[in-house]
Amino acid sequence: MELYADIRPGQIVRVHQVIKETTPKGEIKERIQIYEGLVLKRSHRKEDGATIIVYKKSGTVGVEKIFPLKSPTIKTIEIVRAFQVRRADISYAKTATKKMKEKRTVSATKPAAKKAKAKSAK
Repeated sequence: MELYADIRPGQIVRVHQVIKETTPKGEIKERIQIYEGLVLKRSHRKEDGATIIVYKKSGTVGVEKIFPLKSPTIKTIEIVRAFQVRRADISYAKTATKKMKEKRTVSATKPAAKKAKAKSAK
């Protein structure tokens, strides 16, 4: 079984990560931090050490973060958008000036079925 099998390079994802902090009193608090960015690469697809590299532009500085997929600190990874890419490692996207082409999503209902419903409602 492949963990997060639907995550591929060229997708914008939100990674929900649990962060443990200690207060000045010594108490340990947990909070969920959301990191949103572009998946540049996925390594070791089916292995235990599978990772993704997520790139985010923060102001004028680009930040890459490596997330191990089997880490207990990662709660969920949700896909926001998907772009059409032809490579497994899209490091060129960090300096690309052109916009990437977004993948089309297939709707659940066909347009012909919608027209038939509209005619029957009249």
